[in-house]
Amino acid sequence: MAVHLYTASGTVLAFLMVIAAFDGDAIRALWISLAALVIDGTDGMLARRLRVKETIPSFDGARLDDIVDYITYVFAPVVLLWTGGYLPDGMLGGTLAALPLLASSYQFCRVDAKTDDHFFLGFPSYWNVVAFYVIVAGLGATTTGIILAVCSALVFVPIKYIYPSRTRIFRRTNLLLTAAWLAAYALLLAQKSDGDASSVIIWASLLYIAYYVGSSVYLTLVGRSRRPVSQPETVEA
Repeated sequence: MAVHLYTASGTVLAFLMVIAAFDGDAIRALWISLAALVIDGTDGMLARRLRVKETIPSFDGARLDDIVDYITYVFAPVVLLWTGGYLPDGMLGGTLAALPLLASSYQFCRVDAKTDDHFFLGFPSYWNVVAFYVIVAGLGATTTGIILAVCSALVFVPIKYIYPSRTRIFRRTNLLLTAAWLAAYALLLAQKSDGDASSVIIWASLLYIAYYVGSSVYLTLVGRSRRPVSQPETVEA
Protein backbone atom coordinates (compact mmCIF):
# COMPACT_ATOMS: atom_id res chain seq x y z
CA MET A 1 0.00 0.00 0.00
CA ALA A 2 2.97 2.32 0.53
CA VAL A 3 3.79 1.99 -3.17
CA HIS A 4 0.20 2.84 -4.11
CA LEU A 5 0.34 5.83 -1.77
CA TYR A 6 3.56 6.90 -3.49
CA THR A 7 1.74 6.78 -6.84
CA ALA A 8 -1.33 8.56 -5.46
CA SER A 9 0.84 11.42 -4.15
CA GLY A 10 0.91 12.60 -7.76
CA THR A 11 -2.66 13.84 -7.34
CA VAL A 12 -1.51 16.10 -4.50
CA LEU A 13 1.31 17.40 -6.66
CA ALA A 14 -1.19 18.12 -9.44
CA PHE A 15 -3.29 20.09 -6.94
CA LEU A 16 -0.20 22.11 -5.96
CA MET A 17 0.56 22.69 -9.66
CA VAL A 18 -2.91 24.13 -10.21
CA ILE A 19 -2.53 26.38 -7.15
CA ALA A 20 0.83 27.61 -8.48
CA ALA A 21 -0.75 28.21 -11.88
CA PHE A 22 -3.51 30.38 -10.41
CA ASP A 23 -0.91 32.16 -8.29
CA GLY A 24 0.84 33.09 -11.54
CA ASP A 25 4.00 31.17 -10.57
CA ALA A 26 4.68 29.01 -13.63
CA ILE A 27 8.22 28.11 -12.53
CA ARG A 28 6.99 26.72 -9.21
CA ALA A 29 4.38 24.71 -11.11
CA LEU A 30 7.09 23.27 -13.36
CA TRP A 31 9.26 22.29 -10.38
CA ILE A 32 6.28 20.43 -8.95
CA SER A 33 5.73 18.84 -12.37
CA LEU A 34 9.34 17.61 -12.29
CA ALA A 35 8.66 15.90 -8.95
CA ALA A 36 5.59 14.27 -10.49
CA LEU A 37 7.71 13.04 -13.40
CA VAL A 38 10.20 11.42 -11.02
CA ILE A 39 7.42 9.68 -9.10
CA ASP A 40 5.79 8.44 -12.30
CA GLY A 41 9.11 7.18 -13.60
CA THR A 42 9.88 5.15 -10.48
CA ASP A 43 6.59 3.92 -9.02
CA GLY A 44 6.09 1.25 -11.66
CA MET A 45 9.56 -0.21 -11.10
CA LEU A 46 8.93 -0.28 -7.36
CA ALA A 47 5.56 -1.98 -7.83
CA ARG A 48 7.06 -4.68 -10.07
CA ARG A 49 10.05 -5.20 -7.78
CA LEU A 50 7.82 -5.62 -4.72
CA ARG A 51 5.22 -7.63 -6.67
CA VAL A 52 2.45 -5.35 -5.46
CA LYS A 53 -0.10 -6.80 -7.88
CA GLU A 54 0.34 -10.25 -6.32
CA THR A 55 0.35 -8.92 -2.76
CA ILE A 56 -2.81 -6.77 -3.09
CA PRO A 57 -4.73 -8.23 -6.07
CA SER A 58 -7.94 -6.43 -5.06
CA PHE A 59 -6.41 -3.00 -5.78
CA ASP A 60 -6.01 -1.84 -9.39
CA GLY A 61 -2.69 0.03 -9.43
CA ALA A 62 -2.83 0.47 -13.20
CA ARG A 63 -6.11 2.39 -12.93
CA LEU A 64 -4.66 4.56 -10.18
CA ASP A 65 -1.65 5.28 -12.37
CA ASP A 66 -3.89 6.33 -15.26
CA ILE A 67 -5.90 8.67 -13.03
CA VAL A 68 -2.75 10.29 -11.67
CA ASP A 69 -1.18 10.56 -15.12
CA TYR A 70 -4.24 12.27 -16.59
CA ILE A 71 -4.32 14.86 -13.82
CA THR A 72 -0.56 15.55 -13.77
CA TYR A 73 0.24 15.15 -17.49
CA VAL A 74 -2.93 16.57 -19.02
CA PHE A 75 -5.24 18.59 -16.79
CA ALA A 76 -2.73 20.53 -14.67
CA PRO A 77 -0.47 21.50 -17.63
CA VAL A 78 -3.45 22.75 -19.63
CA VAL A 79 -4.57 24.82 -16.63
CA LEU A 80 -1.02 26.19 -16.42
CA LEU A 81 -1.02 27.22 -20.08
CA TRP A 82 -4.47 28.80 -19.77
CA THR A 83 -3.89 30.77 -16.60
CA GLY A 84 -0.46 31.93 -17.76
CA GLY A 85 -1.83 33.55 -20.90
CA TYR A 86 0.08 31.22 -23.23
CA LEU A 87 -3.00 30.54 -25.36
CA PRO A 88 -4.96 32.86 -27.64
CA ASP A 89 -7.73 34.93 -26.06
CA GLY A 90 -11.41 34.16 -26.28
CA MET A 91 -13.16 31.16 -27.75
CA LEU A 92 -10.15 30.12 -29.83
CA GLY A 93 -7.99 29.77 -26.75
CA GLY A 94 -10.72 27.85 -24.94
CA THR A 95 -11.11 25.50 -27.89
CA LEU A 96 -7.37 24.87 -28.09
CA ALA A 97 -7.27 24.17 -24.34
CA ALA A 98 -10.12 21.68 -24.75
CA LEU A 99 -8.36 19.71 -27.50
CA PRO A 100 -5.73 18.03 -25.26
CA LEU A 101 -8.34 17.35 -22.57
CA LEU A 102 -10.67 15.60 -25.00
CA ALA A 103 -8.01 13.78 -27.03
CA SER A 104 -6.30 12.46 -23.91
CA SER A 105 -9.64 11.42 -22.40
CA TYR A 106 -10.05 9.18 -25.44
CA GLN A 107 -6.51 7.89 -25.25
CA PHE A 108 -6.59 7.00 -21.56
CA CYS A 109 -9.67 4.84 -22.17
CA ARG A 110 -8.15 2.83 -25.03
CA VAL A 111 -7.42 -0.75 -24.03
CA ASP A 112 -4.39 -0.71 -26.34
CA ALA A 113 -3.01 2.65 -25.19
CA LYS A 114 -0.10 0.67 -23.72
CA THR A 115 0.81 -2.15 -26.05
CA ASP A 116 1.81 -5.67 -25.03
CA ASP A 117 5.40 -4.96 -26.09
CA HIS A 118 5.48 -1.87 -23.83
CA PHE A 119 4.98 1.09 -26.14
CA PHE A 120 2.47 3.96 -26.01
CA LEU A 121 0.10 3.93 -28.98
CA GLY A 122 -0.43 7.46 -30.24
CA PHE A 123 1.04 10.64 -28.79
CA PRO A 124 1.38 9.74 -25.09
CA SER A 125 -0.20 12.90 -23.65
CA TYR A 126 3.06 14.54 -22.61
CA TRP A 127 1.34 17.89 -22.18
CA ASN A 128 3.57 18.61 -19.19
CA VAL A 129 6.55 18.51 -21.55
CA VAL A 130 4.73 20.79 -24.00
CA ALA A 131 3.96 23.27 -21.20
CA PHE A 132 7.58 23.13 -20.05
CA TYR A 133 8.99 24.17 -23.43
CA VAL A 134 6.29 26.77 -24.01
CA ILE A 135 7.27 28.46 -20.74
CA VAL A 136 11.06 28.13 -20.72
CA ALA A 137 11.35 29.05 -24.41
CA GLY A 138 8.76 31.82 -24.16
CA LEU A 139 6.70 30.61 -27.11
CA GLY A 140 3.90 32.81 -28.38
CA ALA A 141 0.20 32.02 -28.24
CA THR A 142 -0.03 31.18 -31.96
CA THR A 143 2.89 28.74 -31.83
CA THR A 144 1.53 27.18 -28.66
CA GLY A 145 -1.89 26.75 -30.24
CA ILE A 146 -0.42 25.03 -33.30
CA ILE A 147 1.57 22.64 -31.08
CA LEU A 148 -1.55 21.75 -29.09
CA ALA A 149 -3.57 21.11 -32.25
CA VAL A 150 -0.87 18.98 -33.90
CA CYS A 151 -0.14 16.90 -30.79
CA SER A 152 -3.87 16.38 -30.17
CA ALA A 153 -4.19 15.00 -33.70
CA LEU A 154 -1.17 12.74 -33.13
CA VAL A 155 -3.05 11.02 -30.30
CA PHE A 156 -5.08 9.31 -33.03
CA VAL A 157 -2.13 8.40 -35.27
CA PRO A 158 -1.00 4.81 -34.51
CA ILE A 159 2.68 5.52 -33.92
CA LYS A 160 4.18 3.40 -31.15
CA TYR A 161 6.07 5.74 -28.81
CA ILE A 162 8.81 4.47 -26.53
CA TYR A 163 7.86 3.82 -22.91
CA PRO A 164 11.26 4.86 -21.45
CA SER A 165 11.16 2.69 -18.33
CA ARG A 166 9.67 -0.41 -19.97
CA THR A 167 10.40 -0.63 -23.71
CA ARG A 168 13.06 -3.34 -24.03
CA ILE A 169 14.62 -2.08 -27.27
CA PHE A 170 17.34 0.54 -26.58
CA ARG A 171 16.28 0.41 -22.90
CA ARG A 172 19.63 1.38 -21.39
CA THR A 173 20.09 4.21 -23.87
CA ASN A 174 16.53 5.41 -23.26
CA LEU A 175 17.01 5.49 -19.50
CA LEU A 176 20.33 7.31 -19.71
CA LEU A 177 19.02 9.93 -22.12
CA THR A 178 15.84 10.38 -20.09
CA ALA A 179 17.91 10.99 -16.94
CA ALA A 180 20.05 13.53 -18.84
CA TRP A 181 16.90 15.26 -20.07
CA LEU A 182 15.52 15.49 -16.53
CA ALA A 183 18.80 17.07 -15.43
CA ALA A 184 18.52 19.59 -18.28
CA TYR A 185 14.91 20.25 -17.23
CA ALA A 186 16.07 21.14 -13.70
CA LEU A 187 18.94 23.27 -14.98
CA LEU A 188 16.68 25.24 -17.31
CA LEU A 189 14.20 25.87 -14.51
CA ALA A 190 16.99 27.09 -12.24
CA GLN A 191 18.13 29.46 -14.97
CA LYS A 192 14.58 30.62 -15.67
CA SER A 193 14.16 31.43 -11.98
CA ASP A 194 17.07 33.89 -12.23
CA GLY A 195 16.27 35.26 -15.67
CA ASP A 196 16.31 33.70 -19.13
CA ALA A 197 17.03 30.04 -19.83
CA SER A 198 20.02 29.23 -22.02
CA SER A 199 19.01 28.71 -25.63
CA VAL A 200 21.94 26.30 -26.01
CA ILE A 201 20.63 24.04 -23.26
CA ILE A 202 17.08 24.30 -24.62
CA TRP A 203 18.26 23.12 -28.04
CA ALA A 204 20.44 20.42 -26.47
CA SER A 205 17.45 19.11 -24.50
CA LEU A 206 15.36 19.13 -27.68
CA LEU A 207 17.83 16.65 -29.18
CA TYR A 208 16.42 14.11 -26.74
CA ILE A 209 12.89 14.91 -27.93
CA ALA A 210 14.06 14.45 -31.53
CA TYR A 211 15.70 11.13 -30.60
CA TYR A 212 12.55 10.00 -28.79
CA VAL A 213 10.21 10.82 -31.67
CA GLY A 214 12.63 9.58 -34.35
CA SER A 215 13.27 6.27 -32.57
CA SER A 216 9.55 5.78 -31.98
CA VAL A 217 8.71 6.33 -35.65
CA TYR A 218 11.59 4.08 -36.74
CA LEU A 219 10.58 1.23 -34.43
CA THR A 220 6.96 1.58 -35.55
CA LEU A 221 7.93 1.29 -39.22
CA VAL A 222 10.36 -1.58 -38.58
CA GLY A 223 7.71 -3.41 -36.56
CA ARG A 224 5.19 -3.09 -39.39
CA SER A 225 7.66 -4.25 -42.03
CA ARG A 226 8.41 -7.39 -40.00
CA ARG A 227 4.81 -8.44 -39.61
CA PRO A 228 4.20 -11.81 -41.23
CA VAL A 229 2.12 -11.69 -44.36
CA SER A 230 -1.06 -13.65 -43.83
CA GLN A 231 -1.52 -16.54 -46.23
CA PRO A 232 -4.83 -16.90 -48.08
CA GLU A 233 -7.05 -19.58 -46.67
CA THR A 234 -7.53 -22.70 -48.75
CA VAL A 235 -10.90 -24.35 -48.94
CA GLU A 236 -10.91 -28.12 -49.07
CA ALA A 237 -13.08 -29.69 -51.69
